[in-house]
Amino acid sequence: MRTHRLLPSLLLLGSLALATACSSGSPGTASGTATARPGASAAPSPTRTVDPARIKGLQIVSDNSESTSCAWATSYPDVPGATAMTAEMKKDVQWRLAAFRASCEDGSASDDGGELNISHQFLVASGDVLGVRLTTLGGSGAGSGLGRRTYWYDGGAGRSRTALDLVDSGSREAFLAALRSGLEGREGTDPDTLDQAFGDRSALTGELDDMAFTATGGLRVTFDPGAVGAGAAGSYVVTLPKATVTPWLSAFGKRVQEQSVSPSGSLDLGATATPTPAVPTHTASGDDDTDCEQVKCVALTFDDGPSATYTATLLTHLAQYDARATFFTVGQNVVAHPALVRAEVRAGNEVGNHSYSHPDLTKLTAEEVAYQLNRTSAAIKAATGQAPTLFRPPYGAVNSTVRQATRLSAVLWTLDTEDWKYPDAARVAQSVISKVKRNDVVLLHDIHPTSVAAVPQILRTLSAQGYHFVTVSHLRATM
Repeated sequence: MRTHRLLPSLLLLGSLALATACSSGSPGTASGTATARPGASAAPSPTRTVDPARIKGLQIVSDNSESTSCAWATSYPDVPGATAMTAEMKKDVQWRLAAFRASCEDGSASDDGGELNISHQFLVASGDVLGVRLTTLGGSGAGSGLGRRTYWYDGGAGRSRTALDLVDSGSREAFLAALRSGLEGREGTDPDTLDQAFGDRSALTGELDDMAFTATGGLRVTFDPGAVGAGAAGSYVVTLPKATVTPWLSAFGKRVQEQSVSPSGSLDLGATATPTPAVPTHTASGDDDTDCEQVKCVALTFDDGPSATYTATLLTHLAQYDARATFFTVGQNVVAHPALVRAEVRAGNEVGNHSYSHPDLTKLTAEEVAYQLNRTSAAIKAATGQAPTLFRPPYGAVNSTVRQATRLSAVLWTLDTEDWKYPDAARVAQSVISKVKRNDVVLLHDIHPTSVAAVPQILRTLSAQGYHFVTVSHLRATM
């Protein structure tokens, strides 16, 4: 996932929307990409949509800071059977995160501390092949700019593959020649630039790390900004038609092409087991007659989920105390685990919007803010039948542009546990118990095991002190 420096305004645009499609000369789009440019989704997606909820045993590995001075959010999928591929993604994400955090600490990041956002998109998950794209926006130093990399897993061979492994080694010269031809005459390129880019084969093959098949079998190759042309021109995309590229594909590439065009509907990577945590079946009436003018109320809120590993346990804890909470969910996690979101609502909890990929919304345009929030609201409604009315801006960062871009009501907090910073269940519990006041809105996260482990002590202690646990909307309505 190579990256190149871009102007700040370009950094905020989506990964593929900056690109110019070779076949049409018009901006290419990828409506399935978490960071795709807002407004571009009206055009057809070049790749077939993958429903991650159908991947058995899928877990989304998410983490983020809550500090606006060094804001970061990362996510990548962990699919049973693709252990080696998961390890590669984890290594790359950790390297970029370590570099970014070091730059924040030594002051080499931007004046406001900068931001790192790594999101994921499934390209194909069918038969015995799996393809995932990680998109990086922001960062600092060597890891700065806009970068994409596609990761591939060959279940038949039981190994990870690179993007270039889609092309047979004996056909790569013809393949590279076709790519160069597709770039010639494009704005921002010239013969000297292409000679330099294609002359160094070792460097060029390293740049060929974002490749995926279209729904019609063509091969779409995306070059990061600055790789083959002027960086300010954005990404360059060359799409080779199916008839052209098929003779050049490796055996693995042909299997990926087949599953991209006509998915089999199931994924089998040879995993011996695909454990999927049971979804809680707790139910509670949508009505809550707690009168917060007469009794002590507190609103527990949980950000960044749902988590396949921890949210189900949290729901069980809440049900044991007849407690209701508000979950501010991240869209890409909602899409992966809609059953958990339904379980949240079924148990009488409230589901709010926490953006699609957890960017600092104040650094986006109004159009981009709307895209992040609208896409997440649509995912929540698809999962539960109910559209959210509340949103919590990532990092608590909100301004007039963000507020004017949505009809959702912004919700911050009055008590911050800083549970993301201190992975200690006892400390998290005490941070609530020792500081809580009537009508507080408490910030927690259900992607951290120690935070979920702290909840029983919080519920037990505060219940004994006469507190009632209600949703944010209920607290607002009855104060």
